[in-house]
Amino acid sequence: MSTTSTTTTKWSVDSMHSEIGFKVKHMMITNVNGSFGTYTITSETNGEDLTNANIQFTAKVDSINTGVADRDAHLKSDDFFNAETYPEITFKSTSLTKVDGEQYELIGDLTIRDITRTEKFNVEYSGLVVDPYGQVKTGFVVEGKIKRSDFNLKWSAITEAGSIVVSDDIKIHAEVQMIKHA
Repeated sequence: MSTTSTTTTKWSVDSMHSEIGFKVKHMMITNVNGSFGTYTITSETNGEDLTNANIQFTAKVDSINTGVADRDAHLKSDDFFNAETYPEITFKSTSLTKVDGEQYELIGDLTIRDITRTEKFNVEYSGLVVDPYGQVKTGFVVEGKIKRSDFNLKWSAITEAGSIVVSDDIKIHAEVQMIKHA
């Protein structure tokens, strides 16, 4: 009878080489891009095998940045995220499954404004390297789409011509570099 040894490997985000971003259609003709400046991502894997990694993400709503201070203040208000009452956005994975090659499907519980929904994201694994300082790093590109109305991001306006000012669909795009703990 043989026993298989499993080693839990812990990872944390290299925030200097990562970005958590989103884009939303404005006036249904252009995208407005934004990102979160303060966030944490941790992961536990079975060795360096990504399948079924336990991933946890937290972003501080107050760190939202779209490049326009007035818009950022509006996003932090009760019309959108309500940063005062709901200061964090969280995600906890329930599964990470290899689809094909370097493609994975990430499923987990996303919480915005105390509303938790199961969401699915596409993950492209970018590889594993040792940096010049001897740190083992791995990289990912995460993409997906959520509906802001599902999380009570309720602000809505229509132009005089009947166009929607802000789309309900939010595209998520993250470039993530993780560092392996010794």
